[in-house]
Amino acid sequence: MDKKNALRAGAVTAGTTLMMLLMTSPALALTRDDGDDPGPGLSIGETLGLFVAAPIVLFLVITGLVMVGDKSRKAPNQG
Repeated sequence: MDKKNALRAGAVTAGTTLMMLLMTSPALALTRDDGDDPGPGLSIGETLGLFVAAPIVLFLVITGLVMVGDKSRKAPNQG
């Protein structure tokens, strides 16, 4: 019974991957569409800032706010 479930899971995964590849092929097109007007590209610094630094800073800010909120609710431990 275990082999049947593994085979079924493999078939579903392979089918899903194949369908995703077939559906994303237009995203890889090299020809421009009518009315396509792309803006200027991002520099390396802008790309790293937008997709690396900004999420890290946002994560740290949210973490800090959660930690401050959590500490303010705890009663001090006095023995």
